[in-house]
Amino acid sequence: MKIVLAGVNAKYIHSNPALYSLRAYAQSRSETCREEARIVIREFTINQLPGDILRELYQEKPDLLAFSCYIWNIGLILELADTLHKILPDVPVWLGGPEVSFEEKSFLSAHPALTGIMRGEGEVTFLRLIRTYLRAENHMPSALMLSEIPGIIFSCGGEAAEGPAMGPEDLPQMKDLPFLYAEPGLFENRIPYYESSRGCPFSCSYCLSALEKGIRLRPLPLVKRELDVFLAGKVSQVKFVDRTFNANHEHAAVIWNYIREHDNGITNFHFELEANLLREEELSILKSMRPGLVQVEIGVQSANPKTLAAVHRNPDISRICHAAGELISAGNIHVHLDLIAGLPYEDYESFRSSFDRLYALRPHELQLGFLKLLKGSIIRAEAERYGMEASTAAPYEILKTDWLSFEDVLRLKLVEEMLEVYYNSRQFSFTVRELEKYFGSAMEMYEALGNYYKEHGLLEKAHSRYARFEILLLFAHQTAPDRGEEFAQLAKRDLYLRENAKSRPEWAKECIPEGYTADEWKKTVHRCLRESGRDAGTPRMRHLECFSFWDGKKETHCILFDYGVRNPVTKDAAFSDVTEELLKKPLVCPGKMKYNN
Repeated sequence: MKIVLAGVNAKYIHSNPALYSLRAYAQSRSETCREEARIVIREFTINQLPGDILRELYQEKPDLLAFSCYIWNIGLILELADTLHKILPDVPVWLGGPEVSFEEKSFLSAHPALTGIMRGEGEVTFLRLIRTYLRAENHMPSALMLSEIPGIIFSCGGEAAEGPAMGPEDLPQMKDLPFLYAEPGLFENRIPYYESSRGCPFSCSYCLSALEKGIRLRPLPLVKRELDVFLAGKVSQVKFVDRTFNANHEHAAVIWNYIREHDNGITNFHFELEANLLREEELSILKSMRPGLVQVEIGVQSANPKTLAAVHRNPDISRICHAAGELISAGNIHVHLDLIAGLPYEDYESFRSSFDRLYALRPHELQLGFLKLLKGSIIRAEAERYGMEASTAAPYEILKTDWLSFEDVLRLKLVEEMLEVYYNSRQFSFTVRELEKYFGSAMEMYEALGNYYKEHGLLEKAHSRYARFEILLLFAHQTAPDRGEEFAQLAKRDLYLRENAKSRPEWAKECIPEGYTADEWKKTVHRCLRESGRDAGTPRMRHLECFSFWDGKKETHCILFDYGVRNPVTKDAAFSDVTEELLKKPLVCPGKMKYNN
């Protein structure tokens, strides 16, 4: 019997660990499954044409097909399932995943091409389902046989039938889950997702993890052995998918100490944290890590206490900001903070306050997300109480609330887009930071920049990085018309911090210190590059640039950028001020520059 497990990922670099876990668990727990069932995994992306995915699945000639479903792929999967049923009418099609684990009866009724749904954690359920198909005559189990499997709901004569409710015994033991990455090269050039725990101690009403009771931990000796595989393989990044990694202090500390002590100088580890739980000793461990060894994501969501209480979160915001600020200021850890727009009691001004409070911490990334009324979530059931309206189709994103109009949502969408381009990209940092000084708040600046895009017809167009700079400088000129030269110098600094630009934009003209001819300056630059230790064979590894403004002062600075050495957290090139050693004679007029046209 051939079983095809299919996943549709958001990007190629992503993988679907659920599929690999289903297969590995079934094969490790059942000799029958190993010998009689051939389980094939096929992964695609949402960017592929449906027809191409359809062709490849059809050519697999499966006896049973199962899809892993999420809010970002459910539309495409339902289209595929419907078409596959027309061309392979005798092949059972099963779905699993968070997007189909709730409201199942109405879902099956609306999609008659589907055979059934596996709810929740699927390892044990999938194993039982395979065994049932294998022992059935012609691999077609009766409704009675299916009804004995806990955790499934299936179509039976046009009606929905279901197996027994799942109990704790129907969840896999964490020690029994096979390691998914033992096969060398299986996930080369892709991000391995690793879980050292399942469950969450919190009950956030917008999150499906609120429905899980308790936390199950993978034994630490086992975790260490598996981390050794990643470290020995020099994997570039490992993403822990534990819902709240530091929910258990001892578990988190042991793992953090282990990766610190066994650091291979290459591998980066990503964790989702609850900053409110971080103790000073844990902060000390994190701050002692090699720069770039660890990155963390912290879901703050809002700084409004009433809002947080309404969604069943009661953190100490001051404590969260202290912990996040400590990690950010340490400079060795990439810190990602999350905000959610559309939560109860949060109007536009309240959200601006939350935004500005977190933005002031200067995280390496600040994500502005929008509330999604996920199937099965507590807040979906409370939507009417809060006047919430959301899109009917996945991802069920908020449209309005009693506090936030659709007009406000559109304003925040502009802020989100500008934030992604001009802050989270880390490519315009010095220019943007100076621009912020002209506005009452950071969010006000991003909204004004978004309105500039809208007024000039620049939204929904593809822009190069150079074009983004040009737009930003035009906006800066509109904001501070008397500081055009200074903003151009800041933009030039941002440009060369990230790349040794192949071409020089008009606004980034080459500057030559007063007292030098163009030819003299060219020879001086070549001498500096030669003496810096780089030969002529690697000219693009270093770049020398002269600036007339530096750190807020109008004065000449010669800066040597080294692209072979980058900050592992920000990815900026290393740079050094070589003004004094380069300019052997005193400047004729400090701060005066001429431009080589």
